Amino acid sequence: MNGLLLALRRVNGVLARLSNYLGMTIVAIMVTALTASAVTRYISGTGYDWLIELPPALVPWLVFPLLGPLLRSGDHIKVDLLPTFLPARKTLYLNLFCYTLTFIGALIFLVAGNEAVALFHRLGQLMELEIEIPIWWMYLAFPVGFGMLALFALELILETLRALFAGTKAETAGEPS
Repeated sequence: MNGLLLALRRVNGVLARLSNYLGMTIVAIMVTALTASAVTRYISGTGYDWLIELPPALVPWLVFPLLGPLLRSGDHIKVDLLPTFLPARKTLYLNLFCYTLTFIGALIFLVAGNEAVALFHRLGQLMELEIEIPIWWMYLAFPVGFGMLALFALELILETLRALFAGTKAETAGEPS
């Protein structure tokens, strides 16, 4: 299990860095597009619609690839009510339950996202922008993001299991024979 966990940590570390760089790039593109739209409208009196419509179209690529890294770092939105009342071992069981549910949900959404991408790819529809962008490119963020979330949830499941087994071994080693 340690070898798998080590490999998963390395892969997820690379994915987390790539997701962060992608997120920073998308935010920069969004800000640049909106600024360019405002400057163009101010100077010429008319603007390009695609500069205004591009930022909302990029939101899925900003949000979904960051789900896994946010879960891993604990920076996602959460309410930590039960862990404040539970002992450490029971908190590990709660975390294992949450990470397992996240893993299962991510796999379900990964399959659904793949089906949506395949559908839009077959339909050949384009976004309603001045620039012709296939819709399936935007929907590709769903399976990519949820696939990554599944990897990060699997890493957290394995880490939690390792912590639980380490606690069990320590408890049994401390008992008199």
